[in-house]
Amino acid sequence: MITKTTISTAVAVTALLALAGCGSSSEGTQEQELTVFAAASLTDTFTELAEEFEKDHPGAKVTTSFGGSSDLVAQIEDGAPADVFASADTKNMDKLGDLATDPQDFASNTLEIATPPGNPAKIKAFQDLAKDGTKVVVCAVEVPCGNATAQMETETGVDIKPVSEEQSVSDVLAKVTSGDADAGLVYVTDVTAAGDTVTGVEFEESDQVVNTYPISALDGADDADLAQEFVDLVLSEAGQKVLSDAGFGQP
Repeated sequence: MITKTTISTAVAVTALLALAGCGSSSEGTQEQELTVFAAASLTDTFTELAEEFEKDHPGAKVTTSFGGSSDLVAQIEDGAPADVFASADTKNMDKLGDLATDPQDFASNTLEIATPPGNPAKIKAFQDLAKDGTKVVVCAVEVPCGNATAQMETETGVDIKPVSEEQSVSDVLAKVTSGDADAGLVYVTDVTAAGDTVTGVEFEESDQVVNTYPISALDGADDADLAQEFVDLVLSEAGQKVLSDAGFGQP
C-alpha cells in the first residue's frame, strides 16, 4: 500500500537528488577567466583569436583590452589584472622587465598614410605631410606608432608639424574619418581594417622603419597555463594566418 508518508519520502529524495545534480553541473562548468591586454592595432585580429580560443576551451572567457602600448604598460605596472600582454613594439614590452615571463615576437608592421575617402588633400608621398596647411595627425612619440613616425622623420629628413598627437592608432584614425585631419600616420593593417572609411597612401620609404610585435604571459597571471595557451595560439599556424590575412608581416 502507498501511503502519504511513502509519497513524501519519495518527493524529498527526488528533491535532494536534483539539488545534488545542480551542484555537480555548476562545478563542471566553472568559468576560467583570461584577460588579454593588446595594442590597438591588434583589435580585429585578437578579437577573432579570442573567439577561437573560447571555442577551443569550453568554459573559458577571454576579456580583451586594447589601447596604446605605453598606456597598457602603465596600467599593468599599476596592478591592472592582466594575464597576457601583446605590444606593438619591443621597447614597451621591455619596460615590464620580469613581469613579462617569456616575450616572443609574433608579427611585424609598417606605417601607411590614411586620408579621408578620396584623399581630398591629394597626399602622394611622405614629404607631402610637411606641406604648409596640411592637417596631419600622428601618435604621441611614447606610443609605438608615434615612435615609428619619429624614426621615419629622421630617416627621410621630413619634419611633420602635426595638429594633434594621439595615444593610439585608433584615435588617429578617428580624427581622419571624422574629417578633422587631411591625413594620419597609422599602420598598414589599420588602413586595411578601416576599409572604405579611409583611403590608404603607401610611400616608398615605409620599409625603412619596421615595428616588431612581442607577446608574453605575465607574472602573476591567475592561470599561467591558460595564459600560455593563448600565447601559443597566437604563435601557432592558425594564429599566424589570422595575422597574415590582416596584413601583418612575419616578425
